[in-house]
Amino acid sequence: MLTKKQRELLLLIHERMAEGEVAPSFEEMKNELGLKSKSGIHRLISGLVERGYLERLPHRARALEVKKLPEGYLPGNNDNTEVASRLRPTSSSVFDSAEELANFEPIPLYGRIAAGTPIEAIRDEGQTVDIPPHLLAGGEHYALEVDGDSMINAGINDHDIVIIKKTETAENGTIVVALVDDAEVTLKRFRKSGSKIILEPENDNYEPQIFDPERVKIQGQLISLFRTYH
Repeated sequence: MLTKKQRELLLLIHERMAEGEVAPSFEEMKNELGLKSKSGIHRLISGLVERGYLERLPHRARALEVKKLPEGYLPGNNDNTEVASRLRPTSSSVFDSAEELANFEPIPLYGRIAAGTPIEAIRDEGQTVDIPPHLLAGGEHYALEVDGDSMINAGINDHDIVIIKKTETAENGTIVVALVDDAEVTLKRFRKSGSKIILEPENDNYEPQIFDPERVKIQGQLISLFRTYH
């Protein structure tokens, strides 16, 4: 799992290069990320190289190649880079045949995540979404429509449909559906810090929420996402 600054830097480099430009200079990177010195950029790049997200190309100034993109990132339609193409399912892989279409699995669509509303209260038994079986993990699943922009930096936008695998546990860094105080349902990144649970948004306009463990119940983990362009 990347740190917030590693993710920001990786996407800055990728999106600049996807537009046909060279990678930004260290000075530009420093300014864009709000860092005080270029040494912080050197450390972030070294970390991304060590983890296989970036590669330094020898004998060329500002020569970086993005080898993979962070979890949850959805490239734009105009992003024609090779690394972005690997994130997009092709028509042959998702809709290969009429027989495969017939094997789509319907899962319940519970509705929009709304503050103050437990998931069971927004469930509509009459609504389902059909999901390609290869996008599901083992176990039970449900779908939710995202309400708001608190996870936008993870590539999750308002009105997106997220596919959730039911689970009552979570690992650090995963994106989960959490029920807080048996009342409020939220989609956030899950972290443990000492004796506390932190539910982190992926939007700088929102603050992380810190709770005692008994106040938070995990109701599922994000495994996939669907988006409709109008």
